[in-house]
Amino acid sequence: MSEERRTMTSAQLDAEDPLAGFRRHFAGSEDGVVSYLDGNSLGRPVLQTAARLADFADGAWGRRLIRSWDEAWMEEPTRVGDRLGAVALGAAPGQTVVGDSTSVLLYKLIRAAVDLDPSRAEIVLDRENFPTDRFILEGIAAERGLTLRWLEVDRAAGVQPADLRTVLSERTALVVASHVAYRSGFLADAKAITELTHDAGALILWDLSHSAGSVPVHLDAWRADLAVGCSYKYLNGGPGAPAFGYVRAGLHSRLSQPIWGWMGADDPFAMDRDYRPATGIRQFLTGTPAILAMQPMKLMLELIGQAGIEAIRQKSMLLTEHALDLIDDRLVSSGVTVASPRDPARRGSHVTIEHPDFRDVCARLWRRGVIPDFRSPSGIRIGLSPLSTTFAELELGVEAIGEELVEAENRR
Repeated sequence: MSEERRTMTSAQLDAEDPLAGFRRHFAGSEDGVVSYLDGNSLGRPVLQTAARLADFADGAWGRRLIRSWDEAWMEEPTRVGDRLGAVALGAAPGQTVVGDSTSVLLYKLIRAAVDLDPSRAEIVLDRENFPTDRFILEGIAAERGLTLRWLEVDRAAGVQPADLRTVLSERTALVVASHVAYRSGFLADAKAITELTHDAGALILWDLSHSAGSVPVHLDAWRADLAVGCSYKYLNGGPGAPAFGYVRAGLHSRLSQPIWGWMGADDPFAMDRDYRPATGIRQFLTGTPAILAMQPMKLMLELIGQAGIEAIRQKSMLLTEHALDLIDDRLVSSGVTVASPRDPARRGSHVTIEHPDFRDVCARLWRRGVIPDFRSPSGIRIGLSPLSTTFAELELGVEAIGEELVEAENRR
């Protein structure tokens, strides 16, 4: 942030924000929420969501009934996937599909990747990755007799190219890493890490859960192999909304996903005795897609398309930089430490701060309508969703954290 912007108030930053008009498209604070700083866990609903779901229930479902499968729904997982790829993932059509949970898609794509070359029996991952990623990888390793090569990384950062060089070898089948680390917000150098992985002859899978919709992603340009991400954070799909999976087009004919179901078959309605996978990205489907649950995300994808992901990224960096300025000014003197990168180029759209009292502080904040996110053992994540979060809302939240820390000290 420039020195000029650094001296601006929250109100001034909001007044100059070119994306400020998008705030009106989201459910506001009528429910008593004073400051919502957890958009990196669950995004606010787009205001039109209730009407869109009502129209869907009355029209495509209520009036067209089963006919809607033939008229629209069969293509919805790939149609929404293509739109997501275009506005947020840097992916050409035919490589992204929406369906299943993040966990199920991780399992399917990881299993497909490690089964490609039996001579490669090692998977590289880091100890600080999200628990689901680590647990699924541990389960697959046990199931397939593979070896996990663990990267020990700085908790306040994430996987660096230098870390990867120490473990890659001709035995590496797959590298799994998060583009934005869930705990610290560290933004990985995806292009460099992907190149290193390919130089070793291995595949890479990127978890985009904390970057899709807030940070530009360039899957095709990076030559990424696989990617998975959820849609209820910066894609505002709602609780339990379906995840997305990306498979590079050149791998479609080489990979075989392990959970065979009728929607991934070449002709779902043939009801054949034997399974024949569909061609292209449809082969990575399994069961009946959650069509209803895709509708809220479609609204958010249109807003992202209108705003532009580069402009969203610019506001994200301003928000996180303003957060750090406020934290330095108002919280550091109370013993708060910053557990996120200071360099905006290496930071996603959330900032993590730590203090021994934060578990109790966060609970009290929630009761007063200020909602950040606690992460054990002592971290608060300040998640800033660029299209729905204002600078004033951020300042109110940081101010409330400071007040609760004073109260905690007074109670001692």
